[in-house]
Amino acid sequence: MAVTLGDPRGIGPEVSFRAATALAEGAEARLVFVGPPQLLARAPRGFPTVPVEPWDGTEEGAGRVSVLAIQAAVTMALEGTARAVVTAPVHKPALHRAGWRVPGQTELLQALAGSAAVGMLMAAERTRLGGPLRVLLATTHLALRDVPAALTTDLVVTQAALLHDALQSGWSIPSPRLALCALNPHASDEGLFGDEEERILLPAVQRLRQDGVDISQPIPADTVFARALSGAFDAVVAPYHDVGMAAFKTASFGSGVNVTLGLPFVRTSPDHGTAFDLAGRPGTADPASMTQAILLALRLSRSRFDTGVERV
Repeated sequence: MAVTLGDPRGIGPEVSFRAATALAEGAEARLVFVGPPQLLARAPRGFPTVPVEPWDGTEEGAGRVSVLAIQAAVTMALEGTARAVVTAPVHKPALHRAGWRVPGQTELLQALAGSAAVGMLMAAERTRLGGPLRVLLATTHLALRDVPAALTTDLVVTQAALLHDALQSGWSIPSPRLALCALNPHASDEGLFGDEEERILLPAVQRLRQDGVDISQPIPADTVFARALSGAFDAVVAPYHDVGMAAFKTASFGSGVNVTLGLPFVRTSPDHGTAFDLAGRPGTADPASMTQAILLALRLSRSRFDTGVERV
């Protein structure tokens, strides 16, 4: 599996190396680190590396080497020399300065792989409440004011179908039970607080059910995640970023994994950012999420999901 080290100014290199070291003996046969030479020089002994150009110390340069590492890892995955890609966090403004004006790594990976549609799934197989929580963000990095226009019936259908197929193929859930989180308070209370449920979400539910997808009618955000954590659903489709992420990180911060659906290879990432404030302070950044990202990538790349797998 190709592990990109992310922004060289952040905690990505540290958590990547610590996660690899913490995994069972044999990890060096499974993982290859991709990044600038300055970072690879700190890699644990025995792990193979793929260098990109050196980092020049600037923010633009940080964005450039971040993208070069991702490009190299994607090439490995498409050529079949890597079974999965695990990406450490990048800094979006740095990507923009380097000329890649994308909302994030998900969209960058989509462009590099040539995928027609991708989905951002946040997955935690263990949470603070015990059970798993999996949340697909139907819309991702958008200003809140732009969400209603971006949330279309076609988008919800596409995203929910990606989720349904991924749970069947990657998680080995034969008949996934999906919950659809409402956009408006109380699922609009029959139109009192908006019409998106009636106009956008319910037609999506109808189309998905006709295609054999088991998905609920829109459920208010204040109850849907609790119901998923109780085991009523295998995953939740959230209409926008923060309604899904607030619930997800509250329940699972430190154990969550970002999974990109729709790519021709497995891609995972930790559920946190670059944490510049922790960088350069060895031992302060928690590698738990990166460890889970590596383990989940291994499970998914084997085309099965087995919660008993605890080592690389």
